[in-house]
Amino acid sequence: MSALPWGLLPDSAEVGDRGQLLIGGCDVAELAAEFGTPLFIYDEDQLRVRCREAVAAFGDGVAYASKAFLCRAMARLAHEEGMHLDVASGGELLVALSAGVPAERIVLHGNNKSDDELIAAREAGVGRIVVDSLDELDRLDGLHAADGLVPRILLRITPGVEAHTHEFVMTGQDDSKFGFGVMVGAAAQAVERAQESAAVELMGLHAHIGSQVFVAGFYEQAIHTLAPIVNELRLPELSVGGGIGVAYLEGEHAPSLTEWGDVVRSACASAGITARVSAEPGRAIAAAAAITVYRVGTIKQLPGIRTYVACDGGFIDNPRPALYGAGYETFLPERVQADRTEVVRLVGKHCESGDVLVPEAKVPPGLAVGDLIATPVTGAYGRTMGSNYNALGRPAVVFVHDGEARVVIRRETDQDLLLTDVG
Repeated sequence: MSALPWGLLPDSAEVGDRGQLLIGGCDVAELAAEFGTPLFIYDEDQLRVRCREAVAAFGDGVAYASKAFLCRAMARLAHEEGMHLDVASGGELLVALSAGVPAERIVLHGNNKSDDELIAAREAGVGRIVVDSLDELDRLDGLHAADGLVPRILLRITPGVEAHTHEFVMTGQDDSKFGFGVMVGAAAQAVERAQESAAVELMGLHAHIGSQVFVAGFYEQAIHTLAPIVNELRLPELSVGGGIGVAYLEGEHAPSLTEWGDVVRSACASAGITARVSAEPGRAIAAAAAITVYRVGTIKQLPGIRTYVACDGGFIDNPRPALYGAGYETFLPERVQADRTEVVRLVGKHCESGDVLVPEAKVPPGLAVGDLIATPVTGAYGRTMGSNYNALGRPAVVFVHDGEARVVIRRETDQDLLLTDVG
């Protein structure tokens, strides 16, 4: 078995004089010693480069899907690099606004927005609300009657495209909790309803076919399904959503943001769409920019069965393996180029047999208690999807750049866990 494929590490990764991993000019082992483990380490320059690539690929209006990874530093960074922000709750809206992102550059999503969320978005003046149901249009009518505000909206359309990805992150098929289906006539009904309403200004359509999509051609299918509606109504905007995949494992390949943009633009041109076309990449911005570093606490050898390696994290900092069976590679930051000739099962410290981070983790020989072990490509849907199961605090997040590290999310303490417990 070979060493970790270098392309899975952040762009700034390099090997130090002792064979150790450096990211952003910082020694990963030294960061772990200073900030503790588990620890998320992000290459700030890579985040910025991917944001710029997205803007170049799709132009003004392209939005960072903040659910992939959100904190004020990330929201501010995406805004500084020319991106809008896609938020999916009142909480995400609060973070974006508190980071100084102008409301008009924010897009609000959600299949079941509360009145409070709609009120907050309308009063702040968000740029677009992506309407997901007739119930939501009814609520917007009621709110308009009270205050007269008229938000600009996109209608989320379900185009009937079944992208080849995990069923839990497929969203473009007819049987979906999201949006208005084209095939069942709901899309046409929603367009008519929105056009008749004095409470909203219909700007265009939005479609999201799923997450971790490796075949850019699925977006062509969605675009050709939506083109007749967009063209007939002469709507000024079309968002193709997000979901383009990234490589997590050795041998995987995914389209770049630029390649994805080329496919989308070409499909729109062939379909005669003249509307402004935007997108909402999240994973493609953040995932590959980070690694998660753990410390080994226990090694348990079961002769003839397997070896369990337990680290100080688990599915509270990365629930994707438990949720989707998502795969990751492993490596030792202090021996980053070592051949990984042994296979172990990397597990967390939580009281669940399903707390498995990497079922068949490749590691170099000689792994010992106290060693650091890391997983790459963990910048999306890790810390953001985390929990406090077993009353454990969530990890810290640091951004590294030019030899300097700064904490953007501090590690939670035991006292943090009691803040909302009023018993």
